[in-house]
Amino acid sequence: MYIDSHCHINFPELAAKMPEILAKMAENKVTHALCVSVDLPDFPQVLELAKTYPHIYASVGVHPDYEDTPEPTVDDLIRLSDHPKIIAIGETGLDYFRLKGDLEWQRERFRRHIRASRATGKPLIIHTRAASEDTIKIMLEEGAGTNAGGAGGVMHCFTESLAVAEAAIQMGFYISFSGIVTFKSAKDLQAVALAVPLEHILIETDSPYLAPVPHRGKMNEPGLVIHVAEYLANLKGVPLTTIAQQTTDNFFTLFKLSPEAANA
Repeated sequence: MYIDSHCHINFPELAAKMPEILAKMAENKVTHALCVSVDLPDFPQVLELAKTYPHIYASVGVHPDYEDTPEPTVDDLIRLSDHPKIIAIGETGLDYFRLKGDLEWQRERFRRHIRASRATGKPLIIHTRAASEDTIKIMLEEGAGTNAGGAGGVMHCFTESLAVAEAAIQMGFYISFSGIVTFKSAKDLQAVALAVPLEHILIETDSPYLAPVPHRGKMNEPGLVIHVAEYLANLKGVPLTTIAQQTTDNFFTLFKLSPEAANA
């Protein structure tokens, strides 16, 4: 079985076709998905999806690209995460690619998410783009890693260097690969994926974005995460069943879920 560790199925283009999405997941043996929050106004929809569908989990957080949105306090994040289907804090992190100027507000938001993660024991979902140095610096300063009493987490939709991956892994974080790794142009990322031990890897779609080959350019959905798994199996020269089992085990370990309970 496979798990999509990061998707946005609450977005309108996917929420409108949930029966089809669930059918595709079942067809491709994608048993679970983590629907990730990007701001506070959309959080009720994210939580409702998780409450409605047994094998959908959710997170709470505010994406670093969302500049004009209600700013969460640490207490907000702690309070909103107090539900058994909320298994993570995020999507949070830093993005210097899309936004320019003084981004201290972004760094402070990231710090608050880490503090909420430490307080709740729920892992972080971290987005970093063109900001890896500051991302790792803040993770270390705030004790985000399991080696510093934090809950750890996942570097989602990873596109950074092997050095960044290794720094995150040292802090107890997992590295999640999306459909980007299947793109012909992603040679550097493919080299990173080859080097990262399977014990530290998750797979994701980041749907509705970044559909993997052979669906590139189309709307993505959780059922297509199987193509990320297939690519990694070929890249690493291991059976597809090995990728499926290890990434599933990694998901359950990171988010402190019992496979038996999750499949009930």
